[in-house]
Amino acid sequence: MEASLLLKFGAIGWVGGSLLYGLLKNGEQLYSWLGEKGEGQIQQMAAKLDLMFIEVSEKNLIRFYYGYLIALFALGVYLLAPSIGGAFTFGLIFVAIGWKLPLKIINILFNARVKKFVLQMVDGLSLMSNGLRSGLNVPQAISIVQNELPNPISQEFGLILSQNKLGVTLEDAMSNLSKRMPHDDIEMFTTSVNILKETGGNLAETFDTIAYTIRERIKIEAKIAAMVSQGVLQGIIVVLMPFALGAILYQIDPERIRPMFTTIPGWAMLLFMMTLQFLGGWTIWKIVQIKV
Repeated sequence: MEASLLLKFGAIGWVGGSLLYGLLKNGEQLYSWLGEKGEGQIQQMAAKLDLMFIEVSEKNLIRFYYGYLIALFALGVYLLAPSIGGAFTFGLIFVAIGWKLPLKIINILFNARVKKFVLQMVDGLSLMSNGLRSGLNVPQAISIVQNELPNPISQEFGLILSQNKLGVTLEDAMSNLSKRMPHDDIEMFTTSVNILKETGGNLAETFDTIAYTIRERIKIEAKIAAMVSQGVLQGIIVVLMPFALGAILYQIDPERIRPMFTTIPGWAMLLFMMTLQFLGGWTIWKIVQIKV
């Protein structure tokens, strides 16, 4: 018993000493690297939030992000509080896994905004086509869409008009739209407006053609999504099943499963399991992703 305690405390001391030595030798470089990574994440989040017309000060964003990382580390420590090594290790694992999560969530929201914009373009292009046939020019037709349709198309078209009033050419304002909202259909719309304004042509018919193209593509995507939905559900179940079984076993017999989280072989098995889970989930996700 004394030998096992001595071995345990010796291992903890060795790990702690190694970490301390590493921090003393490379602490400045590590701090600089972490600072650059964190600053990069904050800048990307601020840029995406600005594109979504969400005003958040950089100071509040910094407070949120670093508070979130501290909360992640505290959660990992809390889950394995009796084990010093396991608690510290899990805290670092939680931070390593979740430090990009806020940016990923913001990217998901941004992609949903772009998708909603593309769906609104079908009605927006129809309104613009009718407006052009009634004798309006392009800025006036854009103004009708801004007044009649909700966000995000109202915000984006309103920004186009605001930039145009401040002296930016309509062509440049359209190009800025395609940069803010990266999507093939939006690129097709802005390019057609810019080209036809320079060379001449029937914009109303072009808008009708673009609206028809977008509508048909949406139908195809909806059909594909329905066909692969079963595979997506199966992938989610397969990925979540080990975690659910682990939670159930921990509730039934915690002493039997505790070595998985408190011993070095258990940590190695967890790392191996997480690697396989990631590879399996990534493979399933790639299989069910069909681009039109």
